Amino acid sequence: MSMPRPVTGPVAPTGVRRPAPARRGAAALGLAVATTLAGVVVDPAAASPDAAVGPVFQDGLAQPVFSADPDDWIRQEVWVETTVDSDGDGRRDRVHAEVTRLRETETAGLRSPVVYEASPYYAGGNPIGNHDVDHELYEARRPGQDDRDGQVLDPRTDERPAAADADGAGNARSIDGTGPGPAISTSHEANWLPRGFAVVHAESLGSGRSDGCPTIGGRDETIGAASVVDWLNGRAKAYDATGAQVRATWTTGRVGMIGTSYNGTLPNAVASTGVKGLEAIVPISAISSWYDYYRANGAVVAPGGYQGEDTDVLAEYVYTRADRAVCRSVIDGLAKAQDRVTGDYNRFWDERDYVNDVRRVHAAVLVAHGLNDWNVKTKQAARWYEALKARHVPHKIYLHQGGHGGSPGLDVLNRWFTRYLWDHRNGVENDPRALVQREDRSLVQYTEWPDPAAAGVRLHLAPGIGGTAGVLTSGRTRQGAPVTETFVDDASQPAQALADVAASANRLAYRSGPLAGAVRLSGTPELSLRMSFGRPAANLTALLVDHDPSGKAKIITRGWADPQNRRSLWRSDPVKPGTPYRLRFDMQPHDYVFPAGHRIGLVLLSSDHDHTIRPAPGATLTLDPTRSTVTLPLVGATNALIPVTG
Repeated sequence: MSMPRPVTGPVAPTGVRRPAPARRGAAALGLAVATTLAGVVVDPAAASPDAAVGPVFQDGLAQPVFSADPDDWIRQEVWVETTVDSDGDGRRDRVHAEVTRLRETETAGLRSPVVYEASPYYAGGNPIGNHDVDHELYEARRPGQDDRDGQVLDPRTDERPAAADADGAGNARSIDGTGPGPAISTSHEANWLPRGFAVVHAESLGSGRSDGCPTIGGRDETIGAASVVDWLNGRAKAYDATGAQVRATWTTGRVGMIGTSYNGTLPNAVASTGVKGLEAIVPISAISSWYDYYRANGAVVAPGGYQGEDTDVLAEYVYTRADRAVCRSVIDGLAKAQDRVTGDYNRFWDERDYVNDVRRVHAAVLVAHGLNDWNVKTKQAARWYEALKARHVPHKIYLHQGGHGGSPGLDVLNRWFTRYLWDHRNGVENDPRALVQREDRSLVQYTEWPDPAAAGVRLHLAPGIGGTAGVLTSGRTRQGAPVTETFVDDASQPAQALADVAASANRLAYRSGPLAGAVRLSGTPELSLRMSFGRPAANLTALLVDHDPSGKAKIITRGWADPQNRRSLWRSDPVKPGTPYRLRFDMQPHDYVFPAGHRIGLVLLSSDHDHTIRPAPGATLTLDPTRSTVTLPLVGATNALIPVTG
């Protein structure tokens, strides 16, 4: 374990850099005692001129009554001791963290709750090659065979750190070890310090100036991030750069975690431990199951834009600590355990599924996700959110029309943190639970999500002729002798091109009639298909499509499956060519309005060029459409979907 390097320059003995003479917070200058102002509530501790200063609340929101000048703030750098030794050096790993807090926590008795962001990205990333995906399915790589010759993961173009930086983390300074200033990040400070909060940033194990190894969603990584919450509540030790112990005497111990992408995944992970003191989290574009990030229903499926990435690649990418050799065996272990051959679920993935431990979550959860995020897909938010609802954890969801990233507005965040970190009873738990940005960019509140008014509508398939689109109808299709349609895999053709083309041997397509009125999809589409395969292994991809009156296709959502996992994610069962099987699998959840006059479409193809393994063309897949259905959770379908005779 690498000990922190001594800092240079004048440093206070406690590791605190004293600010220049500061303006006193507005709460201390009289604003806090203006209790007669309508809608203004003052913390009782601030009611007396001799009492400690405190926060001010108006309309359920903490007000910016403290100094917004960074020169008035105190900054501390600490290394928090964990209970794990992920790098196997015989010593407990330490997490590098930095605190930014108000001067009043030293001079006026203020005790601040904490807004906390942990990340493996603060120190940047390493350019790493992804796995090759142009090979046959279920092809084990020979010993010594290099399969890391795929697209290079370049930190300069990676959207994940960029999304995580969108709130201001881009102001982070380089990590040079020259002083106790904010070497990690300045994100969140401008929003939360003037409202009385403190802000803490911490580097994940194996990154930056933290010890340990990156385990990509594993137990050690989670404990590392949770240890900071323990320190803020007096249960863990921390040390400054000189080795002196540092105690967090300035905080209430109430912590809220927030972040985007990996920075949002860590709040889910830490909340799943049930660590005391974590009162709220805001996971934005966050992972709740690492299996669902790199797999889908048994298929090896890449996050959008990261074809060929897996846990071992990401571990090498974020492995930015100074010692570049100590974690080699840990990363090799990830590569072996992740199993890119079968895509099966296993103990490795089960450890990295936070939904398994949702029973331990007590922190109030404000989920935020982009409806068009193909990096961290919507199932990550929807499945986590459903589990929280089932356990009656305080919850709210914000869904927007963007892709990766996208935080709720400051007032939404403030209302959440004011309630659960300041413990100010503003009634947020009684608000509508869902805030959804509609297609016209307006924000609409719903009682819950998915919309309780959504009903599962089963649509049946009728075959097309000569590769043209068949029929998707709410009326039942005639069943007699099996009617089959066959298509041929060609991984070189992008999904959008196959959705656009009028006829193709490489996909099957089905369309509803023109909608008589608008229909809203809210939830998870599900497929039940009767299929056979020409080879023992195949990819299967489904697209839900909106066709406008001109016929232009817009892919709304997708789903993938491995036919060998038709019985269980834990086990691959052989496929006998030519034998029909029943396949049931889900697509990514969504919330989308199909306008009147448009048609709902379903497209089936085999390999998805942008997401799946890409075997050589030629595998045949055969569907019995009369014994296949897609079920859509729809609002307003009763009068809008006109049955079409198949």
